[in-house]
Amino acid sequence: MSKIQRQQRVSEILDREVISTAAQLVTRLQSEGYAATQATVTRDLQDLGTVKIRDSHGSRRIVVASTPAVSAAPIDHLRRMMGEWAGSIEHSLNIVIVRTPPGCAHVVASALDRSALDNVMGSIAGDDTILVIADEHFGGAALAAQLRELAGLNDEANSKRKGVK
Repeated sequence: MSKIQRQQRVSEILDREVISTAAQLVTRLQSEGYAATQATVTRDLQDLGTVKIRDSHGSRRIVVASTPAVSAAPIDHLRRMMGEWAGSIEHSLNIVIVRTPPGCAHVVASALDRSALDNVMGSIAGDDTILVIADEHFGGAALAAQLRELAGLNDEANSKRKGVK
């Protein structure tokens, strides 16, 4: 089993089962016939960006930080990030462009990704621009309007920022 395959399997196990230690994960992998040491699994957990949390049932568990079901941030967090950093929000078909001050796009994109909005397929952040892909059935116009509302940007304020009168 390659490192990539092992890490994929580790990620799958963490998504489905409550695992609270690397030792438990080693035992679980061994039960499937995979040989792995605790040191190897610990490095895998670091590579995957895992964190320990207390889930909704009160159990401590290891999770991959990007797992939407576990790491979804409240919409209020997204509202704060959008309100503080989004300068303008534009759209074309199912694409939305969010402009921020230089160096701030990743902060807003992270909040957007973690918010798990139903109609967002994903986002890519540069230095001051975020490309957001809307679900094709929802569309960019509707998503842009939703994000503008979260950011506290009305259409008139957004148009002024873009230089439209």
